[in-house]
Amino acid sequence: MVNKDLLEEIYRRMYEALGPQGWWPGESPFEVCIGAILTQNTNWQNVERAIANLKEAGLLSPQALYALPVEILAEYIRPAGYFRVKARRLKNFIKFLVEEFQASLDNLFSLPLSKARQRLLGVSGIGPETADSILLYAGGKPIFVVDAYTRRILLRHGLATEDMTYQDLQDLFMKHLPPESTLFNEYHALLVAVGKKFCRPRKPLCSACPLKGVENAL
Repeated sequence: MVNKDLLEEIYRRMYEALGPQGWWPGESPFEVCIGAILTQNTNWQNVERAIANLKEAGLLSPQALYALPVEILAEYIRPAGYFRVKARRLKNFIKFLVEEFQASLDNLFSLPLSKARQRLLGVSGIGPETADSILLYAGGKPIFVVDAYTRRILLRHGLATEDMTYQDLQDLFMKHLPPESTLFNEYHALLVAVGKKFCRPRKPLCSACPLKGVENAL
C-alpha cells in the first residue's frame, strides 16, 4: 500500500543515489512554459534547439509570439517535432496569456492553484501533465507532475494499476506528502532520472536500480 513512509523511502533512495537534479531547465518562467508545451512527444534536446531558434530571433516573449503568424512560428520550432501541431498549441497558450492575463504569468499564478489549473486546462492542447508542469516549474505551485516515467516506475513496483488515471496517480503523492513545491519538483525530477537511467521501457537495469525491492522495503 502506498503511504507516507513508502513515498519517503522512495525519495530517500533516489536522492542518495542520484543527488539533486536542479530541474526545470529554463532561464525564465515564460521559457519554462514554452518548454512544457514543446516537450510533448519529444526529447529535451530537440526542445532546446527550438527554444534557441526563438531566442536568436528575439521572439521569446508573449508579445512577440502573439504577433507572429502561426506558420512562421512552426518553422522556428521545427526541431521539436510535430511542429505544426505544437505551433497551434503555443499560439493558443499565448493568446490565452495575452488576452486574459495581460501577457503576465504573475497574473495567472496569482489565482488560487485549483483555479489557475482549471484555466490552463481550458486551453486547447494543454493537458494535465503540461498544465501541472507550468504550475510547478514556472509558477512554483505545489502540484505533483505525473508523466510516463512515474507511471512506469509505479506499475513495475506494484504501486499502481494499469487502470489508474492521471488524477489517481497524482493523488498517491499529493495525499501523502506535504504540499511543498520544492519537494514535488525534486521528487518528479528524480523519478525522471530513474526512468531514464534504470527503469527503461526495454532492457531495464533492475539490478542496479536504487528502487530495487522497494515494494518490500517497509
